[in-house]
Amino acid sequence: MRTITAILFSASCAALAQEGPVEPAPTTLAPVVVTATREPEPIAAVAGSVEVIGARELRERTARTFPEIFEETPGVAVQKTAHGQGSPFIRGFTGFRNLLMIDGIRLNHAAFREGPNQYWATVDPLMAESVELVKGQGSVLYGSDAIGGTVNVLTKSADVLGHGDGEPFAGGAMLYRWASAEQSHTGRVEGDLGIGGQTGIHFGYSARDYGDVRAAGLGELPKTGYGEHAFDVKVDHFFSPTVKLTLAYQQHEQDDVWRTHKTVFGRSWAGTSVGSELQRVLDQKRQLAYAQLEATDLGGAVDDFRASLSWHRHGEGRDRVRSDGRRDVQGFDLDSYGAWLQLGSDTAIGRLTYGASYYQDRGETFRRDYNADGSFKGDALQGPFGDDATYHLFGLFLQDKAALTDRLDLSLGGRYTYARADIGTVADPATGQPFSIDDDWHNFSASGRLLWDAAGDGSLNLFTGVAQGFRAPNFSDLSRLDSARSSEIETPSPGLDPEKFISYEVGARVTRERLHGGVSFFYTDIEDIISRTPTGSIVDGASEVIKKNGSSGYVYGIELDATYDLTDRLRLFGNFAWNDGKADTFPTSAPISVEEHVSRLLPPTGVLGLRWDATDRLWLEVSGFAAGKQDRINTRDAEDTERIPPGGTPGYALLNVRAGYQATDRLLLTAAIENVTDEEYRVHGSGQNEPGVGVVLGASVEF
Repeated sequence: MRTITAILFSASCAALAQEGPVEPAPTTLAPVVVTATREPEPIAAVAGSVEVIGARELRERTARTFPEIFEETPGVAVQKTAHGQGSPFIRGFTGFRNLLMIDGIRLNHAAFREGPNQYWATVDPLMAESVELVKGQGSVLYGSDAIGGTVNVLTKSADVLGHGDGEPFAGGAMLYRWASAEQSHTGRVEGDLGIGGQTGIHFGYSARDYGDVRAAGLGELPKTGYGEHAFDVKVDHFFSPTVKLTLAYQQHEQDDVWRTHKTVFGRSWAGTSVGSELQRVLDQKRQLAYAQLEATDLGGAVDDFRASLSWHRHGEGRDRVRSDGRRDVQGFDLDSYGAWLQLGSDTAIGRLTYGASYYQDRGETFRRDYNADGSFKGDALQGPFGDDATYHLFGLFLQDKAALTDRLDLSLGGRYTYARADIGTVADPATGQPFSIDDDWHNFSASGRLLWDAAGDGSLNLFTGVAQGFRAPNFSDLSRLDSARSSEIETPSPGLDPEKFISYEVGARVTRERLHGGVSFFYTDIEDIISRTPTGSIVDGASEVIKKNGSSGYVYGIELDATYDLTDRLRLFGNFAWNDGKADTFPTSAPISVEEHVSRLLPPTGVLGLRWDATDRLWLEVSGFAAGKQDRINTRDAEDTERIPPGGTPGYALLNVRAGYQATDRLLLTAAIENVTDEEYRVHGSGQNEPGVGVVLGASVEF
């Protein structure tokens, strides 16, 4: 890997000689988003909170992993159980209560587990053209799981329509990133070729080599390094300028990612405890293939048409060695088959967006146990969830957007969902005997939103809305038999009902010549949330927890962000977020609920920075990030001492300096000093500390 990235860096530097026109200094433009309404719309026309991370920001920041793209997004905390595992908390929710999509295809599947899981880190951020985050509930348009937020990764394509009809084209790019505190090397090669106006192919390959993290005050953290590589290819064929067929394939693999805090290699910080296991290593492999047909401006009863067929395979393996030398190897292989159809029609009652979706997940699991002397003990009935499992998720949706007046728009929507789980083999933790689970659920969710153009020219838009959301129980909820938090084991829990939510939001968005920003207040009501509950029993040396629909509560908060152009080249930017919430929990095995804080709440966080575009080629940015102490923790957070220090996670303040030089129209060089003051810190709920002061260098060259 180091040889590959050295070649890329050398090639990038050689391109300094390729002079040409450079990009002008950036201007603040309102982007067009597609995820919020399933159709392209200016962000100012969306009646809700939307964040867009565009191509320029992705190129300049070169985030280490996909979850880290959201590190400076207001209202989002990126928890990292391990260096190769990340999960954003969005408006109080994480894991399978946030929906992740790639080009509109669900990556959430029935094996996603409770809490901050590792699966978002299996998406290559370097294949993204832009990333859209719709905060709040998206259940009406996207179905189960879209509670805290809905994220859509829009991937890169060849610029077929940017070339003359019939004109052959070819090009490519190389990227290199080096970070001293992570001791990491990242390289990517990508290319485009095709015939203008007709067909284009985009392909890319990324590879990463991460060393052990160097953390302030702790030194080098052992067993935090790992490797990964990814490949993606996309073919776009235009039958006409308004009719397009897309074929795509993506693959991402992670090797030897340690969950270090569970092992003896963890490091105590601020009073945290160290795990007892000798080894806990995860491997991930994820593949996605899809075909999509899109047609616009049809001019009939149906104006727009989009259809998708997809296959998604996810394989996971975990190799664990306990403190007494016993070893178990477990994992799953899951195939998800998806299809959805979306139509758009202009009618007398407004713009209708409607369609249907269906996903079927088929999972096989395994677990092999070994004695302390290395001899084979036997195969278990199931792996992390029940074996021979099938999950069906079907939905019908309709949304209408109508203009009540010249300045007031109303959006109404509804979705019917049917979900079914058939799990063939589930192990009873008490008897060791197998049983099966068959259950199904129905749900109808609705939403309504208003958008008012208060100024009459689009410069000040006010919005409000209410939306129902839900999450149907999945394989992990119903049949998980695996470790949970520190010293806990989760056992099968059949008979669960869907979780239900109602979210309320009011906000404003300003889009003026020099000032761009927004503010929103949200409140989410929680009903029948599925939560882990102690039983008082000990299973395999750990405290048993099961799932129950026993929790109701709420989460609320405020988010604001703004940019102000002090001059044509000097920009001030910042954001702030705060949330709070409580829910019924069962901290002991007694059937008595206690109202406590929602788990792992976002502490008060904020960003303040200044960007100077010194010339059309050179920019400099200085920013500070601060998070307050998080001591609003519940009983189970307090017991998770491997991740959360006694009394809560200390607050911290970071200073970062970044710069970029557009040497030519083909070469971009970036440099940063991150955590300038070498602050000791960890994100609340994470399993390890973040890197100390470090230099990050990047180079990208187009050819």
